[in-house]
Amino acid sequence: MHLPTEAGLRDGAIAVARRAVELGVTLIDTAHLYGWGANEELLAEALYPYPDELLIATKVGVAPPAAGREAALCGRPDFLREQVEEGLRRLRMERLELLQLHRVDPEVPLADQVGTLGELQAEGKIGHIGLSEVSVAQLDEARQIVDVVSVQNRYSMLDREHEPVLDACDAAGIAFLPWRPVHPAVAGATPEIASVAEELGATPAQVSLAWLLHRSPVVLPIPGTGSIVHLEENVAAADLQLSDHQFRRL
Repeated sequence: MHLPTEAGLRDGAIAVARRAVELGVTLIDTAHLYGWGANEELLAEALYPYPDELLIATKVGVAPPAAGREAALCGRPDFLREQVEEGLRRLRMERLELLQLHRVDPEVPLADQVGTLGELQAEGKIGHIGLSEVSVAQLDEARQIVDVVSVQNRYSMLDREHEPVLDACDAAGIAFLPWRPVHPAVAGATPEIASVAEELGATPAQVSLAWLLHRSPVVLPIPGTGSIVHLEENVAAADLQLSDHQFRRL
C-alpha cells in the first residue's frame, strides 16, 4: 500500500495507516519525496512501535526544490547517505528494511548510486535494496553490484510499458511493486473490464488489482489509498479470483 499525505488530512491518513495494519496489510510504501519526509514522520506517528510483520519501504534520490527551481534527481553518494540517515530518524528505525532508489540519476554513474546503497547495507543501515523506474538493462547492471530484491515501476492492466521489466523480475524472482496499479481510465471501465467486474460482483478498480495479482506471483501492487472505504475496497481485491479465461479477456 502507498499512503499519500495531503495537508489538512493528517488525522485521516493516520487512521488509514492503522486500519491497513488491522486488515493485514504488511507492506506500506513511502519516500523522502512524499512531503519531503513528512510522510515518513506520519507513519512513525501512526504505527511506531511497528508490528513485527510490517515492512515499511522508503525511497531516496530526489532533492527538494531550491528557490526558483523544481525538485531534481540526485544520486550523489553523499546525498543518498544523508537521505538514508534522515529516513532512519524520521521513521525511528535503526535499519531501513527495504530502501529503494527512487530514480536513477543520469548524471551519476549507476554503479556509484547502487554502490553507495550497498555500502550502507554493509554498515547495517539498510536491510534490502530495491530500484524504481528502471529498464531491464539498468536492472541487470545494478544486479552485478548489489542484490536487488524489488523493482517499483509504473504498471497496470491499461499501462504495460514496463512489461519487459516485469518479465525480467519474474524470471529472477525479484518482487515487482507496480505503482499507479489502477490506471485512471479504469474508472470509465472498458466494456470488457465492466463485464468481468459484473461477473465477479466487484468494482473495475478491484478487477484491475486482481488482474495484477493473477499476472505473476512476484507482483505486489501498492495502490494509493486516501480513505478507509477506499482502503477496504483495495484490500478486498486480494480475495477476487479471476479465471484464466477472464484473465485472457482482460
